Amino acid sequence: MSAAERERRHFASDNWAGVHPEVLAAIAAVNSGHVPSYGHDEYTAAAMEKLRGVFGGDAEIFFVFGGTGANVLGLQTIAQSFNTVICAESAHIYTSECGAAEKLIGCKLTPVASSDGKIDRDGIARHLHHFGNDHHVQPSAVSISQASEYGTVYSPDEIRLIAAFARDHGLRLHMDGARLANAAAHLGVSLLEISGDAGVDVLSFGGTKNGMIAGEAVVFFDRALAQDFIYRRMQGMQLPSKMRFVAAQFDAMLTGELWRRSASHANDMAALLAGGIAALPGCNVTQRVQANEVFAVLPREHIAALQDISYFHVWDEAKSEARFLCSFDTTEDDVSRFLIAAARIITGGQNGP
Repeated sequence: MSAAERERRHFASDNWAGVHPEVLAAIAAVNSGHVPSYGHDEYTAAAMEKLRGVFGGDAEIFFVFGGTGANVLGLQTIAQSFNTVICAESAHIYTSECGAAEKLIGCKLTPVASSDGKIDRDGIARHLHHFGNDHHVQPSAVSISQASEYGTVYSPDEIRLIAAFARDHGLRLHMDGARLANAAAHLGVSLLEISGDAGVDVLSFGGTKNGMIAGEAVVFFDRALAQDFIYRRMQGMQLPSKMRFVAAQFDAMLTGELWRRSASHANDMAALLAGGIAALPGCNVTQRVQANEVFAVLPREHIAALQDISYFHVWDEAKSEARFLCSFDTTEDDVSRFLIAAARIITGGQNGP
């Protein structure tokens, strides 16, 4: 791969982006000397103090390696093998984690149809039946994604309604917060306002999609649920030995609200990209652009040429619908370059900027 190819930025996923320079600097700053492993170090303690300042002093917080591990282990505290977890049909836990929850917990995931990635009380209610019937899995939890897999965002009131409805039926609420920062940035609220304060019991708080190398946090707003989590984490192979390097990343993200600065920028680039795509002949933006994702129907015959400019994924082949992701390092030039090239391709001009 040439140097020019390596410098190209793509719209395939925010996971494709590199690491934020402030995060790299924070890792370098703790890369000196020997300190206790497995989280028994001053850097982890400092990061935990910062996180409790964000999520509340009563929150129990645990670092893990990745989002799938965070989701599975978080759900494991509120679901057993005879339970079902109700989620959107587009939820990452349902579509993109290779059945990890179902294999490792043994529970069932029950999808709710949703055109925009969000679910509501009516969708959940359709799956609340057969309580006490030993022939059927028993609902124990609801899982929502914030932002959703379609880049749409739940308001605090929407989350509160779901949480209250779940609680009224004896269910817990889990949140996949892989892009929680983008949702909070869009709403102009704190991370706590759209998680614990809105009734979430267990949160997977993502960092990797927002400029970290690797590392997520499982946050319990009900401390009782975290009672055995240290054992679940180790048994689930999600306990980082050199935890100071995960902690340093979170410390950096929380310093000067880097998480918000990065997420806001990615959101802004997505809005800019969406506006440009909507203006292209034969293109149609299909979802509200509230976070850092853009979904659009594109002329099928031009998709391959457009992907050669900046790669993106086709989300729905049947509809010719593509998904674009913007990152903390997406620039206005990246967006402009793609849109200029796309206009030329679609209108029959040159295949390039």
